[in-house]
Amino acid sequence: MVCIVAAMDFSWTIVVAGALVGLAVGLTGMGGGALMTPIMVMFFGVNPTAAIGSDLATSLFMKPFGAAVHHRAGTIRWDIVRWLLPTALPAAFGGALLLRALGDGDTLQTRVKYVIGGALLLAVAGMLARIWLDRRRGLGSADAETIENAAVRVRPVATLLIGLVGGVVVGMTSVGSGSLIIVMLMLAHPRLRANHLVGTDLVQAVPLVGAAALGHLLVGDVSLGLAGTLLIGAIPGVVAGAVLSTRVSGPALRWALIVLLTGSGLAMWGMSGIPLVLVCLAFAAVGTVVTLRTRRATPARAERTEEREPSPTMTA
Repeated sequence: MVCIVAAMDFSWTIVVAGALVGLAVGLTGMGGGALMTPIMVMFFGVNPTAAIGSDLATSLFMKPFGAAVHHRAGTIRWDIVRWLLPTALPAAFGGALLLRALGDGDTLQTRVKYVIGGALLLAVAGMLARIWLDRRRGLGSADAETIENAAVRVRPVATLLIGLVGGVVVGMTSVGSGSLIIVMLMLAHPRLRANHLVGTDLVQAVPLVGAAALGHLLVGDVSLGLAGTLLIGAIPGVVAGAVLSTRVSGPALRWALIVLLTGSGLAMWGMSGIPLVLVCLAFAAVGTVVTLRTRRATPARAERTEEREPSPTMTA
């Protein structure tokens, strides 16, 4: 069944939504599909399948901006990209087609909402895992760069499985190209530098979302008008986010994104009212405490590092 969504009239509210999502992607390297799709469904009344397809089309033109920056900086592990794509591309294309097996009409849209909600909460779990891994690796301390190993060898089997799982999730929900996959890469290659993780993930995400968008386009789930309107705000948003990323606290932004994704995921599953507010407030409180502790611990780690380093007079 083909149900092509008619091109939407230009709307400044949609442009602003695209700009905010682009800003989040530029600041954190993740959150595009996880924010864009639920915003389209909950605030603009777009059918879930159309929101997924249109978001993928938007990401296809937005992500190359970040990928180009990392390409110039030389922070891309092309060997990992080559092992991801053989399974990720067909899985993403197949994931788009697999949606049709969930039902038809209103039944399909209801089930897709549950799938999107599950993917959002899975993305939250992945981000929490990434925070835990970062703390274990001591990222942010003065000697983190010497601990991490940029020349770590690729793990072919694990990387192929990551491409398979990530591709299906992205194809079905548009969520995960910048959140789930980067966390799985971190688990499989725990000594890979953070900037290499982000650069590698952004590069592989371009053909990945392209394959998923093609699948949704073939079944008629892409609104080119909606995607174009989103891009008007998303492209300058992602550029501005990349510029601001060096000036704004990363942990605070990551926890803000966790709160937003948790609320969106639970809302997709039907939670509302006071229970939803309480859950979001609980995550916000935890994020505030963790962020404050991280800020206090960073100067102490730097002082200990300086104490371990020999002074110039001692080495003379």
